[in-house]
Amino acid sequence: MATSTSLGRTREVELPGGRIRYHDTGEGPPVVFVHGLLVNADLWRKVVPAIAAAGYRCLAPDWPLGAHEIPVPAADLTPTGVADLIAAFLERLDLRDVTLVANDTGGAITQVLLARNRSRIGRVVLTSCDSYEDFLPKPLNALPIIARIPGSVRLLTETMRIRALHRLPIAFGWVAKRPVPREIADSYLLPSRKSAAIRQDVRRVLKTLNRGYTLAAAEHFGEIALPILVVWAAEDKIFAVANAERLVRDLPGATLRLIDDSYAFLPEDQPELLSAAILEFTRLHATP
Repeated sequence: MATSTSLGRTREVELPGGRIRYHDTGEGPPVVFVHGLLVNADLWRKVVPAIAAAGYRCLAPDWPLGAHEIPVPAADLTPTGVADLIAAFLERLDLRDVTLVANDTGGAITQVLLARNRSRIGRVVLTSCDSYEDFLPKPLNALPIIARIPGSVRLLTETMRIRALHRLPIAFGWVAKRPVPREIADSYLLPSRKSAAIRQDVRRVLKTLNRGYTLAAAEHFGEIALPILVVWAAEDKIFAVANAERLVRDLPGATLRLIDDSYAFLPEDQPELLSAAILEFTRLHATP
């Protein structure tokens, strides 16, 4: 699970299909963070403190996307299933008028959620993420096929023991412009390395990822009247800026902010600029 103390208290909640851990700090309107594949709430460790200090309650779950420590064998880990898990989390904690902040695969899942159930969501921040035909994008689009091969996930996790490989495109090289600290990389990679049950969860997630989910969600974009901030890395190597511009054209309440000197992991590369953008957006669209 995520290890950074800056994320606040660690708690657990029972949801349909399993139990997840989440991190909770601050008081005020709720901001819920949605990370992507093979990372956990540590992705937000440099963003949460600034948002909480500004008067918000920050909740950063370790979603069951491969860097979690509690297996969820009974959970639906398709993109629609994980979207429903997020909706159940908001309901179980009775969170209302939520600001959702999502990155990477979490952004795709958030798009699916917006198309299915946005009753408790007040506004959304989509940072560099999968969308439209690019779910998964190159060079990661072979992962669902690889995951169908028995033993493949274990081979991948064992390969990542070699820290020199972490800068390759299949690891962190194309999502983080600067090296991910050793302890953070370990929090992402060790759960699947240590647990066969977590590796099975990873396989179940990977096998279902395909563009059908994001394209189906996009058919509903015209119905989504929520304020949405699209924050994209101008130098993104995986998620094309053209997709960010397309999201802003298709989502009626969307605006675009480009951030320089970063790859897709904006919370890692440019946490101060991202935090400032989130706070400006939430204040502009605060509920009266």
